[in-house]
Amino acid sequence: MSRVPRCLLVDVGNTNTSFALATPARILRHREVPTTRNLTVPFRPGEYEAAVIASVVPAVTKSLVRAVGSQSIVVNAFADLGIGVNYPNKKQIGADRLANAVAVAQLYGAPAIVVDFGTAVTFDIVNARREYVGGVIAPGLSAMTDYLYQRTALLPHLTLREPRSVIGKSTVGAMEVGSVIGYRGLVKEILGALQREPGLRQAVVVATGGYGQLLARKISAIDHVNPLLTLEGLRLIYVRNFSHEPN
Repeated sequence: MSRVPRCLLVDVGNTNTSFALATPARILRHREVPTTRNLTVPFRPGEYEAAVIASVVPAVTKSLVRAVGSQSIVVNAFADLGIGVNYPNKKQIGADRLANAVAVAQLYGAPAIVVDFGTAVTFDIVNARREYVGGVIAPGLSAMTDYLYQRTALLPHLTLREPRSVIGKSTVGAMEVGSVIGYRGLVKEILGALQREPGLRQAVVVATGGYGQLLARKISAIDHVNPLLTLEGLRLIYVRNFSHEPN
């Protein structure tokens, strides 16, 4: 029996980098590490035949391509993605946003909105013609809480969780309310504005990213939560570019 081909998937973010080992059909294993200039690949070169890399940190990209030690695709708007890109300056689109657009179009359909809760929260739009057409960028939840910790003398660093009450009974409780419930308000307002746009009233909304599960549970406009959406997009780009049928 022939061995099922495997691919290394890499999503380099500003804060963390996700590595995954995948077949054409599914993601097998994944690991997340802090993003540094000299990333070490946590899988052996013999475990994969190719790599697909999405990076928003240019200083890391070239060294990472050398480190993977196999043929690789660096995702950008000019690659063969399987969706259209209808955007004035294609070089400005983050590779992770393109991977999310690929995944949402193929796994959930279009039109669609992806809400990615990362270092920044991004809202990315795929229209009914399966074209990436743009989106919204706002400060990420951790950026807001880190700012409070760094710029105040008495407020602690916060590990976010669902508040027990909307009225905080401690400093931490009050910060949890302001962070989690307040941030949901930001997301709801942006989603509401997007869904009033022509062609997006019936758009499927999918959340991903580090705080996706925490925040999405009380936002009725979000239809699905997929923590691995970006990696799934990279897997689908791998299938398309290396002519593999899912197994």
